[in-house]
Amino acid sequence: MVANQSDPIDFLLLGFSIKGQRRFCFFIVISMVYIATITANVLIIIIIKVDQRLHKPMYFFIGGLSFLELWYPSLTVPKLLWSLKTEDQHISLTGCLTQFYFHFALGATEMFLLTSMAYDRYVAICNPLRYLVIMNRNVCTTLILGSWVCGFIGFIGPCLRISTLWYCKGHKIDHYYCDFAPMIRLSCSDTGKAENMFFYTTLFITVGCLLLILISYVWITKIVIKCPSASGRRKAFSTFAAHLFVVILFYGTIMFMFIIPVGHDSLHFNKIASLVPSIVTPLLNPLIYTFRNQEVKEAVLKTAQTMLICQASI
Repeated sequence: MVANQSDPIDFLLLGFSIKGQRRFCFFIVISMVYIATITANVLIIIIIKVDQRLHKPMYFFIGGLSFLELWYPSLTVPKLLWSLKTEDQHISLTGCLTQFYFHFALGATEMFLLTSMAYDRYVAICNPLRYLVIMNRNVCTTLILGSWVCGFIGFIGPCLRISTLWYCKGHKIDHYYCDFAPMIRLSCSDTGKAENMFFYTTLFITVGCLLLILISYVWITKIVIKCPSASGRRKAFSTFAAHLFVVILFYGTIMFMFIIPVGHDSLHFNKIASLVPSIVTPLLNPLIYTFRNQEVKEAVLKTAQTMLICQASI
């Protein structure tokens, strides 16, 4: 197929090459995980909103993360489910570029947001007496909005660059969403500038945010080690353990995807690995914060009891 940018271009998202009963089972599993992800994150937002005990900076950020996790899987999973159900794998060039941009912009937003949450934990542990003064509502709102703004601005350049490419080497994208590498393989233009811009943007945001998170935890660790009592150290650790686990899960998946050797098999592993940040991590995040945090667990139980009482009184 030879196409220029003046022609309407439709791509085919090849997705996962599974047929018959396995395809149906895969559809059911992805559907259940997606529904659970949306439900869990909506519940976390509601609980943080209605429970006065959770009106603290840390939970403000957790609510912001849950709101983000509603959008991130919704970019790719509904299209994947639709193609599994109907075998309609078509997506327009405009739709593909839109999906590409929002996917990476939201991913960058999560990195900035996790960095802001690391700063929040740093202030809570290293400067507890002035924590509520430093992390006031204006500061928290600025950090969350700034994370969204930086994430969306960061990937404007790569998206504009990739939108100028000509696609003439076929129309089959070997992925379940419009990822960078599969799209580049279909272009007959000089992709050097697009690849460099995408690589350095991703590298700058990923490494920059990770370094800031690591610096925060180095200072936190120093303070925790100096704590004279074992109970004090346990309490300090419990305040950032959930966030640390989420950071390890998020960045661990990204690093795993980058270290896979280049080749045909790597595309298959990349598709499978990308399901983790797309649907698994957004589901695990609210569960991690629920089970690792006593206040959230109590708020969940209180909300559940209130709902049961309301149902019983009807």
